[in-house]
Amino acid sequence: MDTVTPRRRPAAAPPDSPLRGRVAVVTGAARGIGEAVARRLSQDGMRVALLGREAETLRRAAASLATPSLCVEADVTDRAALDSAARQVADRLGDAAVVVANAGVAAGGPFRRTDADVWQRVIDVNLVGSANTARAFLPQLARTRGYLLQIASTAAFGSAPMMSAYCASKAGAESFAQALRGEVEPDGVTVGIAYLHWTGTDMISGVDDHPVLRALRANQPWFSRRVHTSGEVADWLAAGVRRRAHYVYAPPWLRLCQPLRPLFPALVARAARRELRRTPAAELTVGTGVMGAGGRADWEAYKSAAHRSPGGPYEEPPG
Repeated sequence: MDTVTPRRRPAAAPPDSPLRGRVAVVTGAARGIGEAVARRLSQDGMRVALLGREAETLRRAAASLATPSLCVEADVTDRAALDSAARQVADRLGDAAVVVANAGVAAGGPFRRTDADVWQRVIDVNLVGSANTARAFLPQLARTRGYLLQIASTAAFGSAPMMSAYCASKAGAESFAQALRGEVEPDGVTVGIAYLHWTGTDMISGVDDHPVLRALRANQPWFSRRVHTSGEVADWLAAGVRRRAHYVYAPPWLRLCQPLRPLFPALVARAARRELRRTPAAELTVGTGVMGAGGRADWEAYKSAAHRSPGGPYEEPPG
């Protein structure tokens, strides 16, 4: 855990910014969207707590911020670690007014060929980790009458073959956030859901290795195939945070897809069936497993911790 003082003079936040001087928590903040959102909220004058699995990468991300920040290495599937992180945030920065539940991993490949522990890990990080994050920080958000932003995905719109764990977890995270919203509104807490499309992070760097996913993307309209930068997405998310929006769309045209959601499963299934029939089985297993540098770092840390834990799935037998 490190408190980082900005090395450079903070950029001036808008004088009427509702976020100036308040505290934000971003999970999965070591890289990608999480890092970009932390930087964007810092530019709005917020003090930012960065939570993630990669301590050194977190420190580098925090060092680039314009406002005081806190780094906490924590696994969102570990409730005790998140409770400890919440105490550190309150003690060092103050109660969180914004929490961005961003931590997420993905695994690609056929369900039958995907290691069961990998599949479970995606569910645990993306869905259970989101619930753990909310549980740890809701007391602070109730005191600040704050805002929780759950990062979801267009994977919740129409589930794609070869991404069963990711799609299931993001649909579950969306549903969890919708259910939680009604519970916490009487406490003055607002829950938002962000739907992200193609974003240029290391998570999607291997998408084109999967023929079915490659075909699904190729069958989308030209404008929806565009890959947006993490910075662009962070701008849309930060705007949603400032508005305390119930729904944030990145890119904004995604809001037009909400009324069409009942059509998406059939459209995705049709394109997937066509590609599955003409793709050799051996090609379908190419790239099976955890996707992206962040996902691999989480998986290696998880395996290492499980290996050391008595009874863990990777514990070596005695002798």
